[in-house]
Amino acid sequence: MDLGLQGKVAVVTGGSKGIGYATAKLFLEEGAKVAICARDKANLDKAVKELSAYGEVYAEAIDVTEEEAVYGFADRVVERFGAIDAWVNNVGSSFARKKAQYSGEEIDKHYTVNFRSAVFGCQAAFRYMKDRGGSIVNVSSLAARCATSGRASIYGPMKAAVRSLSQTFAGEYAAYGVRVNCVMPGFTDTPLVREHLDPAELAYTTSETLLNRAARPEEIAAPIVFLSSDRASFMTGTTVEASGGRSVTLNPTYSWDKKASE
Repeated sequence: MDLGLQGKVAVVTGGSKGIGYATAKLFLEEGAKVAICARDKANLDKAVKELSAYGEVYAEAIDVTEEEAVYGFADRVVERFGAIDAWVNNVGSSFARKKAQYSGEEIDKHYTVNFRSAVFGCQAAFRYMKDRGGSIVNVSSLAARCATSGRASIYGPMKAAVRSLSQTFAGEYAAYGVRVNCVMPGFTDTPLVREHLDPAELAYTTSETLLNRAARPEEIAAPIVFLSSDRASFMTGTTVEASGGRSVTLNPTYSWDKKASE
């Protein structure tokens, strides 16, 4: 399907690896020019080298939790490419609490990385989209729908806030032709997931998913890029879940057990 992205300009934050990298690659394959950012310059340089095989890429090492850094990045993307047509806010992370209770510092860290970065990204994009239209996609998490206790207790509420933010800004930006949507990925086989989950825990988690596996990053990139495209022109304020059917039924292994017994 031609998504109408040929010659368009797409920004992907957190674009050096995982879902962000896969999203940037798919934009390039669809003919878009892509700008990516991340904090780690080494990972960013590696990503640019690989992604440049698919199209034109611009990159900066910035911290998207810093307001002026995000706005400055947007300015320089427009200087390079002339416009911004799509912006994907992909930055987010979960941090284990150190003690029985969250400290104020830990709560602030979750808020800053997972929510404030998305606010700045939306506002930076809108500055350049309000006169020409465009699409913003915020990457939330299945944790926004399914509460998780323990390690990700604060992460889920912050990602739920990102989902709500998408609806709020969709209402604010609609008259300007700017659509704002949200994608909620389930467990995805990314470097970050492999770093924080041991194989046994990942196996348990995926057993609760109807498709009985983790997502591949490109399977999350696909709905992100679709929502960014002209093919989704009547979709705004929408949340698309790409979870493989996680926590949809109380007996997620039913069809697998039935098939095995046939």
